[in-house]
Amino acid sequence: MADPQPRNTGAHLVYSELKRRILSLELKPGERIYEPAMATALQVSRTPLREALRRLISESLLEQQATGGVVVPVLDETAISELYDVRAALESLMAREACAKATVDDIEKLQGILERNAAMVGFADEAMRYGVTLHATIAAIAGNSWAQRFHDQISSQVERYRHFTNNSPDRREQALADHRVLVEAIASKKPDTAAKIAFDHVIAARDETLRAISGAGLVSE
Repeated sequence: MADPQPRNTGAHLVYSELKRRILSLELKPGERIYEPAMATALQVSRTPLREALRRLISESLLEQQATGGVVVPVLDETAISELYDVRAALESLMAREACAKATVDDIEKLQGILERNAAMVGFADEAMRYGVTLHATIAAIAGNSWAQRFHDQISSQVERYRHFTNNSPDRREQALADHRVLVEAIASKKPDTAAKIAFDHVIAARDETLRAISGAGLVSE
């Protein structure tokens, strides 16, 4: 029996590359994916490409049209607002619950992430990576399995917009400042404060995202 691993690996590599192009806007909002041309461009057969497309459709990073075509979703202002509003509520809940559960080791881990975030705040991709790590660590500390499950689903969508919120040096500095006071609130066991900081932090990211994509003319009418 043939080893299926090469086929699975091929589909995963195609998925990763297409996801990168979607998140970086190399594939533009509203752009249609033509299978023959894309398979040629990626130098793969249609089978792994179709597997990758199905996975991206399931994650709402691509859309299946009624005609059978596949397109990159447009950037919709209402949908973005709703997404960030739900994320804000989840981050607030998890910050509150982390206050009750954080150990000394947990706080040290968060502070270590903050230090690396501060060292890399001048670099958009690295700053974003440490910011994401901080939020994921708080979610793990909170230990709310349902909140974490929904948060993971939302994070794959929010990833599409982090490019807009992270390019500004001022925004990265503000995000770092938010992270500092958030970790301090968790360490001080102040659930109301932590919940509000987490909520306001995400809403600020929402507003920056909407400003950036509107300024770039990328929001659907």
